Amino acid sequence: MKKKIIISLSIGLGVALLVGGLTPLYAAGKTTVVFSTWGAPSELTRYKLFIANFEKSNPTITVKLQPVADYSQYHAKLLTQLAAGKAPDVFYLGDDKVGKYVQANVLLPLNSLLSAKTSTVKLSSFSSTLLGSVTKNGQVYAVPNDVNPDAWWYDKTVLQKAGITDDPATLASQGKWTTAAFNAMSAKILASGATALMAYHYWGTHWSWITSQGGTVYDKIGNFVANKDPKSVAALTTLSQMYKNKTFAIADDQPSGDGSDNQFVEHKVAFYPEGRYVIGTVTAAGSQASYDIAPWPSVSGKAASTDVAASFLAINAKTKVKDAAFKFWSAYVSKAGQTFRLSSGGNAVPSISGVDSIVTSSNYPSHAQTFLDMVHVGYTNPAIEATVPGLSDDINKEIRAIYEGTDTAQAGLDKIAQLVLVAKKK
Repeated sequence: MKKKIIISLSIGLGVALLVGGLTPLYAAGKTTVVFSTWGAPSELTRYKLFIANFEKSNPTITVKLQPVADYSQYHAKLLTQLAAGKAPDVFYLGDDKVGKYVQANVLLPLNSLLSAKTSTVKLSSFSSTLLGSVTKNGQVYAVPNDVNPDAWWYDKTVLQKAGITDDPATLASQGKWTTAAFNAMSAKILASGATALMAYHYWGTHWSWITSQGGTVYDKIGNFVANKDPKSVAALTTLSQMYKNKTFAIADDQPSGDGSDNQFVEHKVAFYPEGRYVIGTVTAAGSQASYDIAPWPSVSGKAASTDVAASFLAINAKTKVKDAAFKFWSAYVSKAGQTFRLSSGGNAVPSISGVDSIVTSSNYPSHAQTFLDMVHVGYTNPAIEATVPGLSDDINKEIRAIYEGTDTAQAGLDKIAQLVLVAKKK
């Protein structure tokens, strides 16, 4: 399961002064807001910088950071805290977990708060395609604090070594970044001794491959339909063949001493679907000039709707400091807050409209606009997979069986359809 932190804080004085937002609500003494997220100790400095700035602009509110290093342990602890009535006031939720919390009615509904005249954040500023897993009966219970679409990072050095002169990003701008063009490149890359495509084994990879090839995974009302769609079956059959002939490798399977990031910067991998955080990887390797990004190739060459990884920020439905909690929550996800956290080399993409320059101003990668374009048409983790514990893992096992030839694409998708059907009845 792929799960990387997609938060970055980079402080600028002009932006910092904006984050405070509204006039303090608590003039007579301080109110404490408990904020929780996951992250290793190295991540904590980033959170503390944002909190310190928020407290400076809001002197009547104290924010207590309650971090948990491990992603899975974080959610397990949060469930225990919620059950005991001792949960934090504002907290992160992973895109593969968030639906469960929405269905459990433990999150504060946000529609009325966001529609208030005094709110500095509006629901309309977030793409509706990013809110599917956090919406129930028209009510929104969280928003993505920032996002990361899996753009196809590619290594120009590997392409040149394989004798490829076409540039994927240029082809994409011309409407010529087709599946056929990728397949032609793949054959040359494989012959040169490199891996054509390396990606993580999770919903973003297998569903994006299907949708980029014109297939449909879930219909508009959330029914799993890939097994009934010939284009989806064909797409997964092709991906399975690519796995078998070693055109496609799974990032999760790489040895710890030579992981996918390492192989990419050592020019062993041509295409690597990942988020904006790869900037840090290639910068550390001192090889920025070798890399750029393109969207997923499609049958027609037109940009397709593909995955957008996200983490969400929510408010405890039972918080005793609702006003202060909403104020901190708003500051964190607002335009000013996202600019504060993601500017100057940040490793994620804004989830809120109006601050696209955060991504494009650095002029790296050369086609950074692709990140934004992918967010505007992309989708987050399907709601049912974000709601039912273990469903994503079970689906991944079935996809693996298709790759390894234990099941055909049709048989495997039929099994997944049954898994989803059973999950919906829970």
